[in-house]
Amino acid sequence: MALQLRPNCEYCDRDLPPHATEARICSYECTFCADCVETKLSNVCPNCGGGFAPRPIRPTRQWRPGVCVMTHPPYETCLRGKILDCFAALAMTENVDRASRRSPSNHSAGKIVPSTSPNPTR
Repeated sequence: MALQLRPNCEYCDRDLPPHATEARICSYECTFCADCVETKLSNVCPNCGGGFAPRPIRPTRQWRPGVCVMTHPPYETCLRGKILDCFAALAMTENVDRASRRSPSNHSAGKIVPSTSPNPTR
């Protein structure tokens, strides 16, 4: 079974054609560009938690009968959105969590005392 060779970065939607050397995949073939893997994802797949490797390039020339990009075409469906929705939900959760934190002045003997002010500070 051949790799799907997904056509885009699942984070930034950058085009990643079959010959793209900047495509990175995890063991489940989640596909991201090298820039997102290095600067945004810290080499950790947001779907499975695994690491990334450079995606192999499928040859355009038939070195062996039936083995090339023409006989095993790349995947055509873009997968953007699923990952971004997860990151948006995570960011929203973090913002709510930050807003609900208690100020350091409300700590008493190692216990957190709920703030009584309507807008708690950090």
